[in-house]
Amino acid sequence: MPRIPLGRATAISELILQQLRTTPGVNWAEPVGSLRRGHDLIDDLALLASTDDPSDLLDALESFEGVQGVHQRGPDIAHIAVERVQVAIRCAAPSHAGSALLQLTGSAAHVERLSALAEERRLRLDANGLQRDHELIAATEEEIYAALGLAFVPPELRAGDEEIELAIAGRLPALVTRADIRGDLHMHSHWSDGRDSIEDMVAQSVALGYEYVAITDHSTNSAASRNLSLDDVERQHREITALREQYPQIVILHGAEVDILADGRLDFPDEVLRRFDIVLASLHDRAGQSPRALLQRYERAMHHPLVSLVTHPMNRPGPERSGYDLDVDRLFELAATTGTALEIDGAPSHLDLESSLARRAVQAGVMLSIDSDAHRTEMLSRHMSLGLLTARRGWVEPQHVLNVRPYADLMEFLSRKRSGTAQ
Repeated sequence: MPRIPLGRATAISELILQQLRTTPGVNWAEPVGSLRRGHDLIDDLALLASTDDPSDLLDALESFEGVQGVHQRGPDIAHIAVERVQVAIRCAAPSHAGSALLQLTGSAAHVERLSALAEERRLRLDANGLQRDHELIAATEEEIYAALGLAFVPPELRAGDEEIELAIAGRLPALVTRADIRGDLHMHSHWSDGRDSIEDMVAQSVALGYEYVAITDHSTNSAASRNLSLDDVERQHREITALREQYPQIVILHGAEVDILADGRLDFPDEVLRRFDIVLASLHDRAGQSPRALLQRYERAMHHPLVSLVTHPMNRPGPERSGYDLDVDRLFELAATTGTALEIDGAPSHLDLESSLARRAVQAGVMLSIDSDAHRTEMLSRHMSLGLLTARRGWVEPQHVLNVRPYADLMEFLSRKRSGTAQ
């Protein structure tokens, strides 16, 4: 099966999971394989359902919304076609569904390491659970890790790398979670290339429980389909001021995603940039330049006191393709020394910084921001979830993330950069 980008795989799985979870006889249903581990590209789109009635559940698949056909059916598995993508639906009895979840989530290297650890303790780990002398002693993921003397290993870390040893030592990172996120610092409205109004985006952000939100439409010379002109800035500011009165439960920041031009200048003059509460800088146009020249553009932007955050730094056009070929160590050094945050952009067309680079950025002392880059209200939640998956695969903890901070601490970070006292 061709590999599927994480964004599309997530959308397909969510459609089917919602229906699995409301099917009579199903206790729970979860993604497994590389989707649950949060890979950028998914080669084994599969879902697991805990049920005593696999036959009834597999019969019900024919009537699911979006299912174009059911084939390769067995006693506890069927493959369905959704949007011309094959999805495996696996069933497991509740007594051993937790162990099946562990086994099917993988990775193979992680499970093999767990099995070897079990053997060292004279135990056996298989699809039925953790056993001693054929007696079941642990059936759920949490029970199995605990019985092996390990801290629970989040799925995103199950790569068969160093996570087992760190779990034994109790030194696994406490990964950032959805509950940690207090706001979204990157989104677009119909003032530029977004579909919905600022009020629509704000209202949805309130529904998501955010403490603050930044409206960051594109600057004049962006390649986006619509852009924010100089004349628009004041009119947009007046609209946001009025919305602040209507939505006192959330802080609405007036920001902009400003292009870094070919010579390193920013797309708005400083007198305009000072009007914004937050300035995001983006390098959308390569302009035929070398990696060194691109890095010099970033360097000039990061040294600008009004630039708080660089969005999607590699400008990666989705997980199927790589972004700019930059000296990332130098990029991270610049971000850390100038006090400029770098973004993990949750839009499926970016997922940038990708997880391995996010981990290196954290190790270099960079502050990250996890944002949706949403252009429609329904993207706000899904894109943030994808950004969080990417961050968690990058071993990112809450202390590494700008938008887990309370509003006062966020403003302190922004003020330090503007005053030239960052770092």
